Amino acid sequence: MTSFGIVFPPDQPPERLRDVAMAADSAGLDELWLWEDCFAESGVAPAAAVLAWTENLRVGIGLIPVPLRNVAITAMEIATISRLFPGRFLPGVGHGVLDWMGQVGVRAKSPLTLLREYTVALRALLDGETVTTSGEYVHLDDVRLRYPPQPPPPLLIGAIKPRTLALAGELGDGVLLGAGDESPEAVLESVRVATEARERAGAFEVTMTVNVPVDASAEHIEAAVRPYLAVGVDRVPVCGLDAAGMPDGSDRLLGLVAEVASARSRLV
Repeated sequence: MTSFGIVFPPDQPPERLRDVAMAADSAGLDELWLWEDCFAESGVAPAAAVLAWTENLRVGIGLIPVPLRNVAITAMEIATISRLFPGRFLPGVGHGVLDWMGQVGVRAKSPLTLLREYTVALRALLDGETVTTSGEYVHLDDVRLRYPPQPPPPLLIGAIKPRTLALAGELGDGVLLGAGDESPEAVLESVRVATEARERAGAFEVTMTVNVPVDASAEHIEAAVRPYLAVGVDRVPVCGLDAAGMPDGSDRLLGLVAEVASARSRLV
């Protein structure tokens, strides 16, 4: 079943998050998605806040940039939130914006190698394993979570280019595709690349952010979303854009919540 949600972008001030989250929960949306953007807002802290404020929303982070965080810290954060709010947390990991990673001195020479090592270690830690590894980037010595999540949440991987899409299919439970500007045909090809690399058993979900004007009607949202459902997208966070085509930072986001909920009722 397709899940519909709203994006709370870091263009929004943090103090507006509670009102948007409560509105999304009351309107019957499935999910609220956060972006961990340098140097605006973190993903983990607001995710925990939204989960505590609401009753039914699932909360996704699309995505946690792996160069910024030691994998053991990320595993601890995911495990803690997942145990506090079982079944409601959707963590995603990925390269992050490479220029931003360079600004803080953590840009990897091989982002794909880092993401592979990180994802393998993170998966093992969340599965409750004791991990010792010495890779090019990830180094752990006899590390085990005291409170692993039971069961572990789905691990989503952000990907745009073919090699990362294949890695997401191989190691992830789902893929986070680029936001909103890709054609349905391009999305279909991305899904093909990811699923052909699939080695793990179990479900594999495709998340695709769909961009619409922040004052879009339910009919507009439905028309924007429907082509992506036809090519295999499972989760649709909707992001409201301003007149300049950037994520909207005004209180008009509250109005978009109601329109997304109305569109959802037409599509599910």
